Formats: sequence, C-alpha cells, structure tokens
Amino acid sequence: MATQSGPLRILLIGNGGREHALAWKLSESPKVEKIYVVPGNGGTADGLRKVSNVKAVKPDDYPGLIAFASGCGINLVIPGPEVPLVAGIEGHFRKAGIRCFGPTEEAARMEGSKTFSKDFMARWEIPTATYKNFEKYEDARDYVDSISHGVVIKADGLAAGKGVILPSSKDEAQAALQSIMLDKNFGAAGDKVVIEELLEGQELSFLTFSDGERIVSLPPAQDHKRIYDGDNGPNTGGMGCYAPTPVGTPELIEEIHRKILNPTIQGMRKERFRFVGLLFTGIMVTRAGPKVLEYNVRFGDPECQTLLPLLSADTDLAEIMLACTESALDTVRIKIRDRFAATVVAAAGGYPGQYHSGDIITVDRFLSRTASQQDSSASGENAGSSDNIIFHAGTSLSADTWQTSGGRVIAASSTAATLKDAISNAYALMSTIHFPNMHYRRDIGHRALRPQPSPLLASLPNDRPLSYADSGVSVSAGDQLVRRIKPFTASTARPGAAGEIGNFAGTLDLSAAGYKEPPTLVAATDGVGTKLMIAHAINKHNTVGIDLVAMNVNDLIVQGAEPLMFLDVFSCGKLNVSVAQEVIQGVATGCIEARCALVGGESAEMPGIFPIEGTYDINGTAIGAVTKGKSVLPDKEGMKVGDVLLGLSSSGCHSNGFSLIRKIIQERAALSWLDPAPWAEGQSVGESLLTPTRIYVKSVLRAVKKDLIKGMAHITGGGLLENIPRMLPGHLAASLDARQWHVPEILRWLKKAGDMEESEFARTFNTGLGMVLVVAADKADSASQELEKAGEKVWRVGQLVERSGDGCTISAAQQSTPIPSHFIDTAQQVTALINDLNDLPSLPPSLYINLEGIDLSRRGTISILLLFAVPKNCVYLLDVHTLGVQAFQTTGADGNTTLQSILE
Repeated sequence: MATQSGPLRILLIGNGGREHALAWKLSESPKVEKIYVVPGNGGTADGLRKVSNVKAVKPDDYPGLIAFASGCGINLVIPGPEVPLVAGIEGHFRKAGIRCFGPTEEAARMEGSKTFSKDFMARWEIPTATYKNFEKYEDARDYVDSISHGVVIKADGLAAGKGVILPSSKDEAQAALQSIMLDKNFGAAGDKVVIEELLEGQELSFLTFSDGERIVSLPPAQDHKRIYDGDNGPNTGGMGCYAPTPVGTPELIEEIHRKILNPTIQGMRKERFRFVGLLFTGIMVTRAGPKVLEYNVRFGDPECQTLLPLLSADTDLAEIMLACTESALDTVRIKIRDRFAATVVAAAGGYPGQYHSGDIITVDRFLSRTASQQDSSASGENAGSSDNIIFHAGTSLSADTWQTSGGRVIAASSTAATLKDAISNAYALMSTIHFPNMHYRRDIGHRALRPQPSPLLASLPNDRPLSYADSGVSVSAGDQLVRRIKPFTASTARPGAAGEIGNFAGTLDLSAAGYKEPPTLVAATDGVGTKLMIAHAINKHNTVGIDLVAMNVNDLIVQGAEPLMFLDVFSCGKLNVSVAQEVIQGVATGCIEARCALVGGESAEMPGIFPIEGTYDINGTAIGAVTKGKSVLPDKEGMKVGDVLLGLSSSGCHSNGFSLIRKIIQERAALSWLDPAPWAEGQSVGESLLTPTRIYVKSVLRAVKKDLIKGMAHITGGGLLENIPRMLPGHLAASLDARQWHVPEILRWLKKAGDMEESEFARTFNTGLGMVLVVAADKADSASQELEKAGEKVWRVGQLVERSGDGCTISAAQQSTPIPSHFIDTAQQVTALINDLNDLPSLPPSLYINLEGIDLSRRGTISILLLFAVPKNCVYLLDVHTLGVQAFQTTGADGNTTLQSILE
C-alpha cells in the first residue's frame, strides 16, 4: 500500500474506554484532520476536538462501514475491540483499498482461538503453561479427574473477557467444564476448551507495536481483573491498571523480548501471517521465568487508558500506526515520559452480572481537565499528557447529560512522579464522579505498594547507622496510640482490675473483685477471623473490637465464668493510629458490655508480614472466674432426657462463616460491600455484615447465679450441628425443632443466594441462635423469664433425647413454619412471619386470599391490617393449623373475600 502523505481522516470502531483514550491521543496529532467513532460513547460525543460519533452505521455492518469510509474520505481504519478483527474486518478494508491498523483474520487467530495460540507457542518453543486441548466434554472431564495440580480452563473462542476460569477445586473445575461445553454459556466459543496448569506469580501486560518484522513495546503494566478488592470475585474486563510495574525490571523486559515477543512476531512471519498492529501479551512472571498467559490482538482495556498518557507530547500515535501499516516502524520514535500512571475503573452495580443502565452521571469540578473537556489552553505537554483524565466507557450523551450504558462505565487516570501519587490522584479524581450504585476497587496497585523484602534496606545509604524506623516500625506511632486509647481503657475499670495500660502486664486482685475464697480461673482466647476483610474493604473499624470481646467472653460464660479482665493484640504491617484507635475503642465498648476490664494489650507492627497496606489482625484473651463451690459448666452428669433447650437470638452472622459469606456475596450475587443490602433497608452490604456479635454475659450470668442452667453452647464455627454436642454427655443428643425460632433476614438471604442445603446451613451459620442452653424441664419457664428480664429474646427450641446417631438433629426446615402461634403477638413478629412466608417457593393460586378487612387477633389484644411485606392485599397461607390458627372465609359487604383468623 502506498505511503500516506496527506491529512488523516480516521474511522475508529468501538465504544469503550479504550476507544475514548485512542480518540483523545489521536486527536492531538497534527497529521489528523478528522476522527469518526462508530458508535462511540458519551466521552467521544462531548467536546473532543476533531472527533464525532457516528450512529448511522453499525460497527458490524462491514459493507456499510466501507461505504461510509469511502464517502467521508477515510484513509485509516482502527478497529478497537477484538471481535471485528477476529471476524476479518482488516481484509474487507484492504480489498476496498483503505489501510487498517490491525492484523489480518489469520493473524487474529492468536486471540480468536486459544487452542490455535497454544499450539503456536508449542511449535516455536515460547514458554507457556503446559496444556491440553479438548473437543469432547467426556475427555476433558476425565482429564480433570486424573490430575492433582491446579488448572485454568479456557473457552477456545471469544467470550467477552469472561471465558477464562480459575477453579479452586475439582468440583469447580467440573462445573466450569459443564458450563462451557454442555450448557454453552459462551456459545460456540465453548465448542473446544484448553485446560492448562495454573501458573503462580505476578502478572504483566505487554502492549507491543509491530509492523510485521520489528517491534516496540510500551512499559509493562499490571491489570486488576477481579471485581473486588484483594483480587476476589469473578473476572471482569479489567477494574484498574498501573504502569510501569516495579517487577518489570530492565533485565526482565529484555528477557521477555528475547524469549517471547520477538519469537512470536518472527514465528508469525515465518508461518506467512505477519502481525501488523498492536499485540497484547499477558505474561506471568513465575519462579521458572516469564511465561505467556494469552495473546490479544488489540489494545488492552484499561491498559490503553493507562499507557497512552505516558507517551510524550511529541510522540505521535497516528504516525506510529501509519508506520506499522507501511512496514516502517523503525522510522518513528516512541518516547515515554518519566512518570507513573494509574487508572481506576468504575462499574455499574451488579457488574459483571446483570446491571442497570440509564443512570445519570455527574462529575464535580476538578483542578485538571478531563479528556472530554479540551479547550484552547490545552497545548504543549498538557495537550499530549494531561495528568488527570476521565475516560468514558459504558456511557451515552443525551440532552447534554451523561448516562450509564454499560457494565464498566468510566475510568479515572492519572500520571505523577511516583506510583503512590499517581494512584492517590486517580482515586481523588474518581471521587468527583457520581452515579447510583457505582462500584470501584479501592486497592489498585496493591501489589506494587506492598512492602517488599530487602529493597527498603538496600536503598539506605551505607554511610550512616540504621535505626529501628528504617525497618518500617514506628515506635512513636505506638506511643501515640497508647496516649489516645488510655481514656477508653480507663472507662472499663472494675473492682480488682484497673483499666490502665502502658505497663507490660495487667493485674487482677480477686479479693477486690468480690471473691473471698480462691475461685476457679477460666481463660479463653480467640480472634475475629476473615470478617476483618470487610472492615478493611469499607474502612469501618468501630465494631470489630466488640466482635473480639464477644468471641472470648461468650466462651467464658459457657463455662459459668464471670469475665474479669481482657487483653488484646493488634497486628499490622504499618500502624495507622486512627484505625487502631477505632478498633480499640470497640474493644473497650465490648468490655464495658461484658463488665470486664481492658488491662493490657499489644500493637505489633510487622512490615512484610501484612502484604496489603492498611490491613491488620486482632486477637484477644479473656480471663474469668467461677466462684468456689460452684461447678464449672457444663454439668454433663446432671443432664437427662427431657431437659429443655432454650435458644437466645443472635444479632446476625456474628463472626463465623465469613469465608463462605464473601464467596456468596462477591461471586454468586456479584455484589460489592458498598452496594445496598438486599436484606436490610438503609444499610450497605458491608455495614450490615459488620453488625457485631452479641455479648450474652449480663443476661446469662443472672441465670447461672440462680443455678438455672446445666450447660451452654456458644454457636460459633461449626454452627448448631457441631457446637451443641460439645456440651452434652455421650449418651444424649439435642433434638431441635426449627419451627420454634426465627432466622434473621440476612442469614435467610445468604442461604438462598448460596443455594445451601439445610444441613450445611446449620453446620455453617448460627441460623439465628447465638447461644443454646440446657435447663431442667421444671426450670425452663423460670430461666426464660430471667433471661427475658435481661433483654434476651428466648425460644424453647427443643429437648435432650437418647443418642442413637448424631449429637444434634434438626427437624422441619426453618422456612416451613417460621414462627409458632404463641409468638405472633406483635406487629414486628407478624411482619417476620409474612416475610418468611414470602420466601417460600411458588404456591397454588388457591392459597392467595384477599386481605381487605382482615382482623387478626390474639386473645383480643391486637388487631392489625396485614397490608405490608406481601403482594398487594394478598398473603400466602401454609398449613395454618400448625400455627395454631383456625381460619375460615367470609364475604364482605363489598363482595370481596376476607379471612377471619383467630389465634388459639
């Protein structure tokens, strides 16, 4: 094709953030006269010089595109996404005599077929994961069963960036195969699969310009594929990116070019499908060296938004693309600014699952311009490399208003002298963007910012002595924390145990504490577990300290011990005094509730052990006492068949099961911690889940002191099925009736969203019972009254029986008949009943009854119109006699059917 000499009129195909970034950079070329974007987005439609959106022709209408290009004098076509390239769009324009920056259909197979690209790498000995290709589901299934190492499963064809699955178990691997090959969730892309070994290490993205023989790479970048912080949740098209990466040393870059990139381009040339365009190579830096994860045949997204701002002002992107199409890449210079870049992507709530479109986007005023707000003052360095830029993706412009129109909606990109500043500035820019239910990760760049072994010390000058601070530990921060929390700890003081910290240990005077004779001392130690990850994610730390105290003192009380003193350990990589203060304030709140003194603690700053900045762990120890002459519980010898089981209500999830909760929330439901909680109006998911564990000390101690309790089980890890048997003698078992207590909405939702079986639900969560007590049948009423006086919600949930199998059995699923009639005596309990009934699967139409004029009464004390939490004027009825209800239908004066319900 002849060399292009006149002004460039460009046809840019696509509508994502990548295309907005390309239009932005191309528009600054003096060679470019006009850019048409098909179909474009809200960013390319709003004030970008030389740029116009085109809606008259569809991006997959190749004859229409060629006609449009011919009519508008287009002399360079740039397809942004992979789909048109794999479909052979380059060939259509080549036949029409219009140059295209992009590979041929044959070369695009490097992305279009995973089996093709893996076989290509094998032929040219390009390092990659070991693999096998499969066309038959049965063969793939049997292969997964036969291996013991971790695998990655890839659909062969294009799957919108979602065809790569990283299963964590064989069951998940088999489910992935079924989803791809049998259920056809990715259509024809799943006719074949690649199963390859799971590589471990740091992932890099290399974007490389090629004219078919020569290559020039941009700085290595690192993408963040997972939807949630900590690289959790399902894969996405990319939630953020930064460049250059610390792991991309000059030596590693040279090795990647020598072993991977040059052999790739030369291998394609020798096989007669030269690559012209931009080759994206995903690389895993393993202990055995760099290995290829995948090839893409176009700019990455969001890598494009991150790397283009690093091009110098005098680097002309349009000139580079022309040179690639003319086999003249060696005639242009590509200069990179001495800066770092970071991009944060905001997505619509629900993405990568179902999401809502059409929400209005607003952007606050920011000190720097956006890529959609160029003006005459944008010139020189700022014109080519604005330091703070907003790139649109899934947006549209309607009546001068931006609206959401896709999953990944918008991105904030920033460049700065340091990576930390670039990331910080990108987040500052993101804070100016607003639309309903927007979600973005808060940890972009976390791998680069985590403490690294040795570089800190290696960077220190050798001509001065080292101090403790040089290791990353701040003694002064620890001292500052002690000063801040002294008022909190002092507020926990009780007779015999002063709430004073600053010394090396705490003291306990048992005599002053009220024990005239030596008591039996009881100690418990525990932590909060992975519930802390939610506190980290939403930056809310004032409740987890209460959890810490609860987990320990509740373990004391089940022994019949009164908590007296508490000690904690706060461990972190770098001490954030404000965060630690919030946590310890929560510990003090818990200690006050439990009537024990916070007498000591430790703040352990350990650089390198905690990889993500801002994370921490907390542990605690509680010490209590049992009065001399009183037995340490449980009293297994005193238990007998017929003893009653009382259940005390929980406040929600408490502090157990959070590894599963995270999986349900992030992967099954595709929710973020900041999304509205489906089960709790007015709260976010994270806020609701951080509801602290209930502390049962005050209420239970009253009953213990009156010898009303034989044993107790604190329902923590293992749920009902594993915790209750621990307090029982070997010949007895607990028989629970699930109809006798209410399951909180949060647990009911998790069970449904996780599709959990009843037994697994009862083995994982507390199901609404935070504590289960064994009491004698003749003392059950007295114990219940004593506990209710102290503010507990008490249910009679079952009894002890002779053991013939499991130590705990549960009859009747909680959803069947949620609340027995003798508890339906308040509006709140009626509401709970209706909510429970609404959770039932579909019922016959005959069970819908008009509620207009209903009168629901119990002993004539309450009359409530049930016109809430149900379909309009309707309610489900299920086996009303098991609820102690006698029901009969009458016809009102207006002819409507009504239901008169009288509780026995």
